[in-house]
Amino acid sequence: MNEINESHDTGSVREFTVSDADAGPYALTEGPDGALWFTLVHRGAVARRGPDDGLVTVHAVGDGPTVITAGPDGALWFTEYRAHRIGRLTPEGDYASFAPRTPGGGPFGITAGPDGAMWFTLSSADRVGRVTVDGEVTEYPAPGAFPSALTTGSDGALWCTLNQGNAVGRLTTDGHGTAYPLPTEGAGPVGIAAGPDGALWFTEIGAGRIGRITVDGAVTEYPLPDPAARPHAVTAGPDGALWFTEWGGGRVGRITVDGDITSYALSRTDCEPHGITAHDGALWCALETGSLARIEVRP
Repeated sequence: MNEINESHDTGSVREFTVSDADAGPYALTEGPDGALWFTLVHRGAVARRGPDDGLVTVHAVGDGPTVITAGPDGALWFTEYRAHRIGRLTPEGDYASFAPRTPGGGPFGITAGPDGAMWFTLSSADRVGRVTVDGEVTEYPAPGAFPSALTTGSDGALWCTLNQGNAVGRLTTDGHGTAYPLPTEGAGPVGIAAGPDGALWFTEIGAGRIGRITVDGAVTEYPLPDPAARPHAVTAGPDGALWFTEWGGGRVGRITVDGDITSYALSRTDCEPHGITAHDGALWCALETGSLARIEVRP
C-alpha cells in the first residue's frame, strides 16, 4: 500500500493520510529499522511508514491491535485488545502472537521492561503480564482497577495508570504492587511516560489534567486550558518536555517539567488523536480518522 499523496501543513504541524478513515491509526512507535510503525486498530493490521520515501506497508495481524512498542529483540510488540493476545512482528513482516494466561483479559498497554522482557496490562482482568521474547508468560495482580498504559520508571519498576481505580500503580519485576491514589476524583488516568526529571508523567482523561508522580509517590496535577481536552497519551519529547494528545479537542499539547503548557491545533477538532511518540527529531501522533501528524519541535 502506497501512502496517499495528501498532507495538511499548518505551520509547525503537518499531516499525512496513511489509511482510510475506517482503519483507525491508534498508536505508533519508532522501530529498530528507523521507520515509523503504527497500529490500525479497526483493520487488524500493523503498518510501517518508511523513513525516507514515506511508503506505507501494511501487515495483517490479529484482531484489535492497540498499543505498539519496540522490543529488545529487534521486533515490534503490540497488544491485540479484541483477540486477547500479545503480537510480535519483525521488520521483515514475520508475525507471531502469544496468549496470556488469563482469557478475555483485554491487553492494552505494553512496554519493554528493565529485565529484558515485555510487560503488558490486562485491563479487563485487573492484571499485569510479562512475556519473554521466547513467549513465556507470567501474570501478577495489578495494584488497582483497570490497568491501562504502563512504562518503566527511573527506579527500575513498572508504573501503570489505574484508569478505574483513580490511581497510579507501581509494580516491581517480582510482582509486588503499590497504588498511589490521585487527589482529583474521576481523573481516569490513561497514558503514562517516564520524564527527563526522573518522575512519571500521565494523562487524566476524565479531569482534563496532566499529572506527575515521583518514584516516592508524590503527585502534582496541572489543569489544561481546556477542561474538556480529554488528554489520552503522553511521551517524552526530544526537547526535554512532555508531549500529549488532546483527544477531545483535536490538539497536541506540550508541558515542560515546570508545568508550562502549549497547545498545537490539528486540522480538525474531531480528528481523534491517540498515540504519540518521538521520531526523526519531531513528535508524531496517530489520528484515528486516517492520518499521522508530525509536530515540529522548535527551539
